[in-house]
Amino acid sequence: MKKKYFGTDGIRGKVGEAPISPDFFLRLGYAAGKVLLDADWHLAMGERPAVLIGKDTRISGYMLESALQAGFSAAGVDVLLSGPLPTPAIAYLVRALRIQAGVVISASHNPFDDNGVKFFSSTGSKLPDSMELQIEAELEKPIATMPSARLGKVQRLRDATGRYIEFCKSTFPYQLDLRGLRIVVDCAHGATYHVAGHVLHELGADVVTAYASPDGVNINHECGATHIAALQHAVLQHQADLGIALDGDGDRVMMVDPEGKVYDGDCLIYIIAKHRQQLGTLQGGIAGTLMTNLAIELALGGLGIPFARANVGDRYVSELLKQNNWHLGGENSGHIICRDKHTTGDGIISALQVLYALRETGMHLADFMHNITFFPQRLVNVKVSRSFDFLNNPAVRARNDAAEQALGRDGRILLRASGTEPLIRVMVEGKVPEQIDHWAEAIAATIQEQAGAGG
Repeated sequence: MKKKYFGTDGIRGKVGEAPISPDFFLRLGYAAGKVLLDADWHLAMGERPAVLIGKDTRISGYMLESALQAGFSAAGVDVLLSGPLPTPAIAYLVRALRIQAGVVISASHNPFDDNGVKFFSSTGSKLPDSMELQIEAELEKPIATMPSARLGKVQRLRDATGRYIEFCKSTFPYQLDLRGLRIVVDCAHGATYHVAGHVLHELGADVVTAYASPDGVNINHECGATHIAALQHAVLQHQADLGIALDGDGDRVMMVDPEGKVYDGDCLIYIIAKHRQQLGTLQGGIAGTLMTNLAIELALGGLGIPFARANVGDRYVSELLKQNNWHLGGENSGHIICRDKHTTGDGIISALQVLYALRETGMHLADFMHNITFFPQRLVNVKVSRSFDFLNNPAVRARNDAAEQALGRDGRILLRASGTEPLIRVMVEGKVPEQIDHWAEAIAATIQEQAGAGG
């Protein structure tokens, strides 16, 4: 059954446009609350289920938080409010507090005028499709507010930030520290602004915290993991040993070395994997996605490490890891999942795993990657309506077939709809930059032309 509202990473869109509106979030809170009440949570007689609501630093978060908590309360569900916290912090706190669900109001790496919501189960994992479908079914029903005596109570969670900081630090080996390292951390004016610098400082690093002054509208603006030039400049300016860039909700990470070279999610996963193999702690193989550079697959193969690709999206990486009982995987965008450390992608914890590799071996980022030559990739985003069926469009298919024939075994093509924005993403990978540029632009132009003509 196809979902109406939930995408690959919750519900997301432009604030003020359906479904990112106060009235929808009121109904969403009520619908999700009803699903929680109907679930078998093994609660004591008369005990209400509870949900933790966190958010990033967007100005619209206050409005949507109020609507969401009202909906939960109307359904008879207690609510804890954490205030601005990274998405993975909510996933952790749900487990630590033994409560039934967590909700994050965020649009991750998107600009401030977007927002959204994602849910976590009591285990700290993204909700399964079946539960999201249950919530969507409840959305079609009218709200029937509980009697006053059974309304959910709402309260602030004390020291949520401190609890999460201690959790992050606990994932770094106690026998090591970061003394002697100058690290620039770019918080993207997002949810890690009061967390990331403290974690690194308390582990001993000399920390320069950048882009950590959120004002409600500057989240992800020309900074963070999706605008890495800001971190490159800061690392060179402060003569730092390395830089860490997080995104607006703290589940992505990129890194920069002293020369300003960028290390994306593919690189960081490889570094963690190689180090764990050296220590003998790597369990199984590595889960990547259809976007993972072919060079990483070949390099892991050279180390004898199994590799498998999931569909794009951290939830699919997580599912593949669970299926294979592996511990490490992620995306080149910087979503990295270390299942032995956390249930979901966590930018701070992933960065600490890389820092562990550097401190324990005495090596630098470049040392781990010196023998890997990446295949050139070209990614083009094409804005289209969500209804455009590019997969079954004859002209798009013909252009894609022509490109595949031209590239042969030396390249890959991936066309996919974004799960969070009205975009078709065109990725072409191969050995010859001019060839992949030509075909990426040609396919994108055909999609644009066909979408504009009504498909």
